[in-house]
Parts: sequence; structure tokens; C-alpha cells
Amino acid sequence: MATRLRRAKVSRKTSETNITLELTLDGKGVSSVKTGIPFFDHMLSAMTKHGLMDLKLKAKGDIDVDFHHTVEDIGLCIGEAIKKALGTKAGIRRFGSSKVPMMDAMASVTLDIGGRPYFKYNKTKESASVNKRGRKGDFDMGLMREFMTSLANTAEMDLHVTLNYGEDLHHSVEAIYKALGRALRVAFEKDPRIKGVMSTKGKI
Repeated sequence: MATRLRRAKVSRKTSETNITLELTLDGKGVSSVKTGIPFFDHMLSAMTKHGLMDLKLKAKGDIDVDFHHTVEDIGLCIGEAIKKALGTKAGIRRFGSSKVPMMDAMASVTLDIGGRPYFKYNKTKESASVNKRGRKGDFDMGLMREFMTSLANTAEMDLHVTLNYGEDLHHSVEAIYKALGRALRVAFEKDPRIKGVMSTKGKI
């Protein structure tokens, strides 16, 4: 008997953004991402590739004003899709952690899909320069934090991101998104030994 794929479709339309997406958790890392922000497309593709998720995403936003609304709302939509696709969360490992290097950068992500939304970004002295000055076009670390905050809120995820060090913004942000994808893959994975949900409360 074939295993049912965990997937969800989400759409969001406001005066600032128009977003449609389909997310498959049990995928192969295939993505088609069109946000109008090339660097952000690259980051989302990296996240899904390393998370072995499939993502189809189209977004139109007021990027002529700035990237904030589009990035934030995409985070909301992906988080909502994760929550829908996981359903009752029965059998999943729930916690995930990953540490990813990329040239001059190192990033760590630890998360709990336990129903309690929280986001913490930890920056170290070694990453101070990229946190203050790093930009890729109009994409900076502030936009990364906006995405992660929105994602954590709608996925109801306790998400902790650390940029251990980094000099180049591209390397630093990409290491974060790859680590996020890998940590999510661990948390989504089912373990046959887990009966119901991974919680002494019996619900997450």
C-alpha cells in the first residue's frame, strides 16, 4: 500500500501580496519558486532541496516599495502549509537540528514543531560585520529574520537560528536556509516506534 504524501496548498491575497503555493513534505527537493526576488528564490530553493521537500510557489508583491511584505507573507504561507501537511503530527520526531558550513560561514538551526511559536536569532561577535552591513541587492539579515518569524508563528514552531560566523552575506544566509531545511527534514521524519505524538501530554 502506497504511503500518502503529506502535502498542502495555501493561498493568500492582500492589498500587498498575492501568493499561491503547494508544499509536499515527502518530496525529492524539487522546487519552482517565483517571488520576484531572485536571491530569495535561491534561498527557498536551497531550503527545500536540503529538506527534501517539493515546493511550487508563485508570488506577486509590492516589491517596488520594498521586499518586506512579500518575504513576510511567504513565511506565513509556508508555515501554514507545514502545519496543514503535518496534520495531527502523529509519529514525527518533532525535534530537528542541523549545522551547515558554507565557505566563510557557519549556521546552526534547532527547532521543535511542538505547537508553541517562538523565534530566536543568535548572532555572535564573529558574525557582527555581516549582521550590520551585509546586503545582497536589497536583501539583508533583517528580511531573513522577518521570514523566520512568520514561519515560526504559523507553523507553531520553536525556532532557534544561530549564525556562528560569516563574512559574506550570501554564504551566511544560504547556510541558514540550508540548515533550516535539514532540521525540518529531521523533525518531519516519522519513527515507527512513536505511537501517537512525541509528547507526554498526548498532544502537540
